[in-house]
Amino acid sequence: MKKRLLSLIAGASLSFTIFAQGNFATKDHGFVHGISKNYEWPTDPEVLKKLDQWQDLKFGIMFHWGVYSVSGISESWALCSEDRFTARRKKILPGATYGDFKKWYWGLADSFNPTKFNPTEWAAIMKDAGFKYLIFTTKHHDGFCMFDSKYTDYSIAKGPYKDSKYSNVAYHVFDAFRQQNFMIGAYFSKPDWHCEYYWDPALSTPTRNPNYDIKKSPEVWAKYQQYTANQINELMSDYGKIDILWLDGGWVRKDKGQDIKLDEIMDNARKKQPGLIAVDRTVPGRNENYQTPELRIPKTQLNHPWESNITLTNTWGWNPNPKYKSVNWVINSLTEVVAKGGCLVLNVGPTGEGIIEEEVIIRLKKVGEWLRKNGAAIYSTRITPNYNCGNVWFTANKDGKTLYAIYALPEGEELPEIIEWEGNEPSGKMTLLQNGKRVKYTCENGKVKVTLPQGLKNETLAFSFKVKK
Repeated sequence: MKKRLLSLIAGASLSFTIFAQGNFATKDHGFVHGISKNYEWPTDPEVLKKLDQWQDLKFGIMFHWGVYSVSGISESWALCSEDRFTARRKKILPGATYGDFKKWYWGLADSFNPTKFNPTEWAAIMKDAGFKYLIFTTKHHDGFCMFDSKYTDYSIAKGPYKDSKYSNVAYHVFDAFRQQNFMIGAYFSKPDWHCEYYWDPALSTPTRNPNYDIKKSPEVWAKYQQYTANQINELMSDYGKIDILWLDGGWVRKDKGQDIKLDEIMDNARKKQPGLIAVDRTVPGRNENYQTPELRIPKTQLNHPWESNITLTNTWGWNPNPKYKSVNWVINSLTEVVAKGGCLVLNVGPTGEGIIEEEVIIRLKKVGEWLRKNGAAIYSTRITPNYNCGNVWFTANKDGKTLYAIYALPEGEELPEIIEWEGNEPSGKMTLLQNGKRVKYTCENGKVKVTLPQGLKNETLAFSFKVKK
């Protein structure tokens, strides 16, 4: 270890987020969702109970997988004709008109044949990585269903993959992960650009919104309301126990003139899935049971349920030339999220063949190794008032009697000989979680100094202790 003392000032990072390391995701992704300004606690006791269970899990895996995976174009946003996506389309299909691009994109379904997809292997990989819950993309904005919907032929179950034993993909993903004791979440896009009741194929599509006047054609919009309700009902009825309905496309909302009667949909869904957590992203109210800051971590601790959704690479869907975040980055991001009271769902994009690439597996395996040694400081923890001092983050067990200090090793640095923090003064022994051994420390004038043993692996460290009363 380098012979230097790391001085950590209490509260120095209250306005700092991990993304200050380079705003990696925001920069590469361009547009990201904001976060709703207000949170409304659910009143349903079963939902509150499920939320508490979900808050114990801390670490989820998200899959963006769909027709866009065939050509590695990230996700379906290139279909949208808004200016911000023009450069993306030109890069994907140089020289094509917008009409030609849409025709080409819809045609990708004819080539989507993931013959190497194995849901059991997926689930085993993610269990080994330490994930505890799943968010799977059943349908993105392009309307392509990763489940066997009765209401459209634009589905993985209707194309070249239709004769596979796994053709009803979402069913088999949910089943495999459920067998590994994952909490199950279904991502579902409220907008559907393939549906004629959202984008009329006879009209141009200038924005992400319906390309007709809903007020002048209420009968058409009523059909879209029913279409949406029907598909969500399928997922709630025929796909086993579902714990989370994760709804994307926050511009589809009542106060924007796109009322899909979500209150009614959720009431019906909970008749079949009691306690179902609703995640109507960025839309405050009864159907946003937890908030979802996208590609970022809130600057300060929050005392209501929330989840950062962040990609492992620079795109949501599979990309043939990915920029991977490091193992250390994932561990430190998870640490910061948990200390601030949230859960982290990490996104991975499988290939068009259904493969989780080896570079992904290697990184996630190392994350899992760290969590098996240090998971007590992450899983089933809750926030503590003094939650951060420089590179040290604090969590507490659910009864508040045990505190955990996690030293988030900065990228590219070596462990110091001594770690310091202010506040959260220990009483009695302090234990290094990775090996269960006691470590030496001193307390003076509210400052804690921990002397690290020799020979430790250069990685983020976690300690447990009781707090001085």
